[in-house]
Amino acid sequence: MSVIIKEEDFIQSIADGIQFISYYHPVDYIRHLARAYEREESPAARDAMAQILTNSRMCAEGKRPLCQDTGIVNVFLKVGMGVRFDTKRTLQELCDEGVRRGYLNPDNPLRASVLDDPLFARKNTRDNTPCILHVELVPGDKVDVQIASKGGGSENKSKFAMLNPSDSLVDWVLKTVPTMGAGWCPPGMLGIGVGGTAEKAMLMAKQSLMEDIDMYELLARGPQSKLEELRIELYEKVNALGIGAQGLGGLTTVLDVKISTFPTHAASKPVAMIPNCAATRHAHFELDGSGPARLDPPSLSEWPEVHWAPDYNKSKQVDLNTLTKEEVASWKPGQTLLLSGKMLTGRDAAHKRIQDMLAKGEPLPVDFKNRVIYYVGPVDPVRDEVVGPAGPTTATRMDKFTDMMLEQTGLIAMIGKSERGPVAIESIKKHNSAYLMAVGGAAYLVSKAIRGAKVLGFADLGMEAIYEFDVKDMPVTVAVDAQGTSVHTTGPKEWQAKIGKIPVAVA
Repeated sequence: MSVIIKEEDFIQSIADGIQFISYYHPVDYIRHLARAYEREESPAARDAMAQILTNSRMCAEGKRPLCQDTGIVNVFLKVGMGVRFDTKRTLQELCDEGVRRGYLNPDNPLRASVLDDPLFARKNTRDNTPCILHVELVPGDKVDVQIASKGGGSENKSKFAMLNPSDSLVDWVLKTVPTMGAGWCPPGMLGIGVGGTAEKAMLMAKQSLMEDIDMYELLARGPQSKLEELRIELYEKVNALGIGAQGLGGLTTVLDVKISTFPTHAASKPVAMIPNCAATRHAHFELDGSGPARLDPPSLSEWPEVHWAPDYNKSKQVDLNTLTKEEVASWKPGQTLLLSGKMLTGRDAAHKRIQDMLAKGEPLPVDFKNRVIYYVGPVDPVRDEVVGPAGPTTATRMDKFTDMMLEQTGLIAMIGKSERGPVAIESIKKHNSAYLMAVGGAAYLVSKAIRGAKVLGFADLGMEAIYEFDVKDMPVTVAVDAQGTSVHTTGPKEWQAKIGKIPVAVA
């Protein structure tokens, strides 16, 4: 007799899973990050990890998103051949209804980031559908479900190569990881797929990110296969690059490296690598016809006693309302600041519209003179919040607009996450500006520094509208100073040299 999965049970399980992973880190991630925090020697990286761990506990307690980018949903189904679905909908439709319900939950609404036309209209679907669905038929009478929310910052750093059969995987990884920058928000993990065909390698890399982080246990017991030896080698060598948390330089860039393989053509060696960010979000459950899935929350005792707070002795307090170009030019690379006052926001779509308006000679809805812009697309607020989780987006996407903004609008500084490219750095140097970095993966923590928020322009763009935030002691680091010095260059270089001279701490 077939096991019957009811439509409502399936949809509700997907919706509940999406909510669950939006605010609970997997316990294996918390444990490994806590160990990495304890052994970290880089002050900048250690501070970033403290913010991520503090943010994680706050999200678990407040049931609010770990990151403002609540991702694109990936669903992996293994459907037992003894299962029958009591529905007239397709599996894609069932999953999409679960995603819709999960993202529009009024108690914890999640940011909708999916656009229905990637080439032309790029119009937001408003409910984060459709999801990316993979289905496999297997023996049995259950439905195995893995669900993940994958942020754009890490997904955009996915890499693929068709290597020659004699080429070294290790060499390719060590050459490729530094090109990924810090936009994938390390410390996280790397999923690697080798073999099959191009699309099979990419799928294996993505699926490997669903596995538990177990590098600590693997190092403790020692490798038992060539694949485990390779995982350890890549883990140690990637961390020896010195990239560190948020790309600031440090001992830990990855918490684990996963590798999946599949037979391939004799002439081929397809290799895919996909990173998972500090907002690692996935869950695994089974449906057996007895009702919706039950997801048990982790105990708060799993989180370390790390409670980040502003350090007024080490950080410079900055009044954004009276900020001048001269003060911006005085900031030093790596200096930590606490920002208070009013700042503007804007990201990809807003910058493109500003560019078009300036080209047509049209007046802008906002005066940017002597202002600071924050690259962010916040989550909608609930209850007494003025804004939902509001962490930074990857700044390099705004590089091509940087000279225009500094040259034509009077903007004097920018805030985002990860490094800036050569074009943006040259413009920052030319205009005696600065780029400040907020911690990716600390969105809820950052939002607590925002005391007021209102839309000033481009309201039709939703989360990509231009807001004005009123902030109090918002923590940032000077990532590129007025002289063009980037801590995302100097930090990893310094720590790569240090790691080469000290025993690599791996456990």
